[in-house]
Amino acid sequence: MLLNVLSIAVILLCSIPLALLFGTYFARYVFAGERHLLPERLTYRVLGVNPNEEMTWKRYGLTLVLANGAMMLLGYAILRFQSLLPLNPQGLVPQNPDLAFNTMASFITNTNWQAYSGEVSLSNFSQMAAITFMMFVAPASSFAAAVALARGFSRREFGTLGNFWVDFTRAIYRYMLPLAFVLALFFVWQGETQTLSANATVNTVEGETQEIARGPVASLSSIKHIGTNGGGFFSQNSSHPYENPTALTNVTQNLAMLLTGASILYAFGLTVARRKQGWVLFATCFVLLIGSVAIAYPAEQYGNPILTEASADQSLTADQSGGSMEGKEVRFGPALSSLFSAITTATETGSVNNMHDSLTPLGGLVTIFNIQFGSVFGGVGAGFIYLMMYAIITVFIVGLMVGRSPEFLGKKIEACEVSLTVLAMLVTPLFILGFTGLAMVWPGALDSLNNPNAHGFSEILYAYTTGTQNNGSAFEGITDDTYFYNTTVGLAMLFGRYLPILALLAVAGSLAAKKNVPETAGTFSTATPTFAATLVFTIVVVGGLTFFPSWALGPIVEHFQMLEGKTFTLGD
Repeated sequence: MLLNVLSIAVILLCSIPLALLFGTYFARYVFAGERHLLPERLTYRVLGVNPNEEMTWKRYGLTLVLANGAMMLLGYAILRFQSLLPLNPQGLVPQNPDLAFNTMASFITNTNWQAYSGEVSLSNFSQMAAITFMMFVAPASSFAAAVALARGFSRREFGTLGNFWVDFTRAIYRYMLPLAFVLALFFVWQGETQTLSANATVNTVEGETQEIARGPVASLSSIKHIGTNGGGFFSQNSSHPYENPTALTNVTQNLAMLLTGASILYAFGLTVARRKQGWVLFATCFVLLIGSVAIAYPAEQYGNPILTEASADQSLTADQSGGSMEGKEVRFGPALSSLFSAITTATETGSVNNMHDSLTPLGGLVTIFNIQFGSVFGGVGAGFIYLMMYAIITVFIVGLMVGRSPEFLGKKIEACEVSLTVLAMLVTPLFILGFTGLAMVWPGALDSLNNPNAHGFSEILYAYTTGTQNNGSAFEGITDDTYFYNTTVGLAMLFGRYLPILALLAVAGSLAAKKNVPETAGTFSTATPTFAATLVFTIVVVGGLTFFPSWALGPIVEHFQMLEGKTFTLGD
């Protein structure tokens, strides 16, 4: 037990120096700088854009949405014409229209929800040209939005937020491509496959033949974690030995998921010339992450008391002395499985090394509220955007409490900024709870459930939570490759992604145009532990008030049913 806790602590603590190192790099060479590298200049020439031209928030947002829309259509065409394209040694057929829409909506929004099994549904060309390509451009788009928002706070009396194409291109060339290349080589060294060959056919020890799926796994695995994409080459994701073969790759994948979101927070502090502010935001997320691990790990270590009681019957073998191992790899166990689940949902990544559908009710609850909050580090760029929403609401509440106009980083937070922030925050519950309610009454939607009662409700709630907040992991007890789920989850992913980004770009545009407000003795400092504690409280309370009724109908009631020893069958 102590060794497990120390392992978790070491992994989490390693994220601090990495955030310092990469955050400094981001602030100096990715967020800013007038010099354009040769590959960047060539890209601007191909795209026909002027890298020195500044954009208003409206143009910045419109460019982001239209560029993502064009790339989504390109990916959709690849999936629909897969059988006619090269590098398809298995002769795989195209995805049907609703599944292709869901897949491309998923990957262009950095969600990477998979209603298909990659190794039996997509060719090598589709995996690389559609899926891996999206894994670079999707996080780069939200990274750019985060840079624009940071400029909104740092600029004074500016009418522009920079150039989307410059921010987008720098995120790819100066960060994601080089680091993904190095990390892919590391994963290959550790045993992940990287080949364009067809599946291998081998003879088993029983004398039978078996087909083993393989492909360009390491290159996908590296960017899926750096870009907080999630997804996976194999349907088993990072629990598959070809996608996460060693303890070292498991640790590396955890740190890679934390790296970008944590580094952006520190880079923001440097960008606004308030280093302490970056650390305060980092500490806020770090405390929330530790809290989620502190709930999930004991729940998984304790296990299911129903099985413990059943093991008293000598005819049954349900020993849980090693914790709840259902849906977990023996090599990871409850500790590293709980940590991975907490990090992948806190960072909106969606990569998994265990099956979330098999978590205990409290363990499952942790994954749900991490995703719904969206601000426990969060995905690349998007997590920073959600955290700034809560920060704006926090300073507004504090301003009301002390009877002063709310201020944040030298800018007055007025009705325009608060209204846009509240509007953006309402997007999440609107689509999560709205589509969950629709699924509960839509004809045939409940037929997709493989589990009854509260857990079945949790599966539906998780599906729309992970879609709207662009996480991509799932409670796999639901058969989601249906027209209804492909369409509604796809729409949730698109609206959940772009509406908050556009609203916060509008906030950034408003803030950039404002004058700086000098600090006085009555100014509430946002670079203090007091503000961090207030921000944590705001996130928990606002999130709790919004989603607690849905938790009560799902994982919370399931927890009490488990404690009472109740079991259910699908017909219940």
